[in-house]
Amino acid sequence: MRYLTTIGDKTHIIDINQDGEVVIDGVKRTLDLRAIDDDGLYSLLIDNRSFEALVEGGDGEYRVLLNGVLYYVQVADERAKRLAEAAGAFTPTSGEVNIKSPMPGLIVSVPVTEGQKVKKGQVVVVLESMKMENELKAPREGTVSAIKVQPRQTVEQNQVLVVLS
Repeated sequence: MRYLTTIGDKTHIIDINQDGEVVIDGVKRTLDLRAIDDDGLYSLLIDNRSFEALVEGGDGEYRVLLNGVLYYVQVADERAKRLAEAAGAFTPTSGEVNIKSPMPGLIVSVPVTEGQKVKKGQVVVVLESMKMENELKAPREGTVSAIKVQPRQTVEQNQVLVVLS
């Protein structure tokens, strides 16, 4: 099965054809992945290098904490991505976009104001979670139509923080 995995603005092609082996961007890798607990902690062995990863999320959107770095990962199988692109579902260019908290945490700052125009990739909220500050960025250009949080506010996972239009 082929998956298109996007981390930041880079997409990787991952082919999973048999147990213990994956092909990442055309490079064959040996892989062993085991759940350590029921809370999303995994042991990952890639080409005899060992890692522990905390994985949260689902339905194609994940947060992966690996070596102290938080990655936002989107995964789609190739067929589903083609269907979504045909339907225009991957990058909405108009309408409202809710920027949600990827995890529970504390709002550190909101460096934008209502009515402000923002560019794709511009930081709109800084969220502290698991003792790390995470910059949440605008997924596209737009105007901040609503700010639903304020600094020092505690938020839950999937809570709407900022609305772009």
